Amino acid sequence: MVQGSIPEHELAAVYDPMVNLILRGSKSLTVGGRTVRYDPATYFVMSVDLPAAGVVRPSALGEPYLAVSLTLEPRVLAGLLSDLPDAPPSAGRDAGFAVASTTAELLDAWLRMMRLMRHPADIPALAPAYEREILYRVLQGPMGWMLRDIALPDTALARVHAAIKRIRRDYMHPLRTAELAHGAAMSVSAFHRHFKAVTAMSPLQYQKQTRLLKARLLLIAHGRSVAAAAHEVGYESPTQFSREYARLFGRPPARDSAQIISAMKTRPAAPDIV
Repeated sequence: MVQGSIPEHELAAVYDPMVNLILRGSKSLTVGGRTVRYDPATYFVMSVDLPAAGVVRPSALGEPYLAVSLTLEPRVLAGLLSDLPDAPPSAGRDAGFAVASTTAELLDAWLRMMRLMRHPADIPALAPAYEREILYRVLQGPMGWMLRDIALPDTALARVHAAIKRIRRDYMHPLRTAELAHGAAMSVSAFHRHFKAVTAMSPLQYQKQTRLLKARLLLIAHGRSVAAAAHEVGYESPTQFSREYARLFGRPPARDSAQIISAMKTRPAAPDIV
């Protein structure tokens, strides 16, 4: 759960697969060249790991932003699917993120999950059941096919998800698209098409954003120099690194990290981001 005002740099990250529900305020999330906006009338599903940048806003009454999220685990989803009737195939759809309308049943399941914070002793027994119910409600909704597809190993979405995991693991090494396509059991052209449909970016763009986000963390949290951060995330040219960093974040790396570190010293510690 997260509440209040969140500095913009903390909302630029590689997000884990999740279901995100806003209780107050609203949020915009940009992935690749696509931006989605959602509020308490809707919920957000991200089915694969995606580099994204977010902006949160208070409610119309000025109340601070408040949201909760649930990380998606293919293992948990697969266990739940084994107890449900078979669903029709996803008919070739590809998407890594989307917004859908919140239902009363989904909201009720979330509220019961959150009430467990008042009764910590009940969490081990009840939280898994409430998590299954939240996932069940999402599976029954318009975005349910996304959850099914990441839990089933033979879908295009699951194979792209596996390729994404490999890019995240080996982000500092040269990208070998043909190997990723082979691992996904697709031609290179089909892999590119599915990957972009899921992530709103090409594999190379995904790797680049992952590298730059990792470098930003090295600059801010670990005090690396610009040249050291560039080298550590796989850039051979610090000049190219600085140019691409400024294009993504709007400021050269040294100035960006200095301003963020200065801002962090003047505010209280932030809660976890969802």
